[in-house]
Amino acid sequence: MPLTSLPVLSLADDAASFSKAIGDSFRTFGFAMVKDFDIDRELIDQAWKLSEEFFALPEDEKRGYHNPAIAGARGYTPFGVEIAKDAKAHDLKEFWHIGRDLPDGSPLADSMPPNVWPARPEGFQAVFSELYRQFDATGATILSRIATYLGLDEHWFDKGIEDGNSVMRLLHYPPLQNVEGEAIRAGAHGDINLITLLLGAEEAGLELLTKDGNWISASPPEGAMVINVGDMLERMTNHALPSTIHRVRNPNPERAAFSRYSMPFFLHLRSDFPIVTLPQCISEANPDRYPVSITADEFLQQRLREIGLKK
Repeated sequence: MPLTSLPVLSLADDAASFSKAIGDSFRTFGFAMVKDFDIDRELIDQAWKLSEEFFALPEDEKRGYHNPAIAGARGYTPFGVEIAKDAKAHDLKEFWHIGRDLPDGSPLADSMPPNVWPARPEGFQAVFSELYRQFDATGATILSRIATYLGLDEHWFDKGIEDGNSVMRLLHYPPLQNVEGEAIRAGAHGDINLITLLLGAEEAGLELLTKDGNWISASPPEGAMVINVGDMLERMTNHALPSTIHRVRNPNPERAAFSRYSMPFFLHLRSDFPIVTLPQCISEANPDRYPVSITADEFLQQRLREIGLKK
C-alpha cells in the first residue's frame, strides 16, 4: 500500500500518546505534521509581513548584510548561492539567518557569530528575537517527546540543546521566469540538524520522498507545522529515525509569477556536543553505522562545505 499522506498530530494530546504518534510518523516518513503548538499566531503574522518587506528591499541594501566569511551563519545570503548536496544547479532562493544570542564570554562564541540585524523594516529584531525564543521552546518540547519514544529520559536532550546552534531561516523564492536546466526552488536534500520546524508557506511546493520512491506533498494545513528529522538525529538513532529527502519543486505555470516565503527553524545541538550512536538503536540486525563520534560543529562544517556555503 503506497504511503500517500502525513498524519496531523496534536501537541495538546497527552505526552505519551503524542510521543508514540510522532515517533511512528518519523519512522515511516521522517516527517510529521503538528498542530496546537504554543507559538503566538499574531507574532507569526507579523513575521510573515516583515519577511516580505525585507526581501523587497533593494538588492544592494540586502547584500550589505552578506558576510561570506561566516558561511551564511547570520544575516543575508543572496539568490543562487546555496546548492543541494550532489546537485548540478544552485537553488532559486535567497535567505536570512537568525541565531542564538550567547551570553558574554561563552566558550561557544567561535562557532556561533553574533546576530546581524537590518536597519529596516522597523520592528524586525524585536519580532524575530521573540519568534526565535518561542520556536526554540516548542522544539525542546518536541524533542522531549522524541526522547521518550526512544526510551530515554524526557530531559535527555536538554543539555545537548542548551545554547544550541539553532537557526531560524527566512526564505524567499522569487517569481520564476525563463528557468533553464535542472534549477528548482530547493533541490532534493536532507537537513543537517536534529529536527526542523516549518510553518506552512502560502505557496505550495514542499514535497518529501517516501520509502517506496514517490514524491508526496508535505505542505501542512492551516494552523499546523511540518516537523522533520535531520541528519544529526538520523545518525544518533542509527537510522531508526530517517532524515528524509525533500525538495521545493517549481510552481505550476499559473503560480510562477508569485513569490514563495517560508520560515524553517533548524534545531541544532550545541557546537561541542558529541554525536554518539544511542546504544538502544544498535542491534545485531542494525549494527552501529557510526562507531567514531563527531562533534555537532564538526558535522555542521562538513555539511556546509557540501552545500556551497563554506569553501
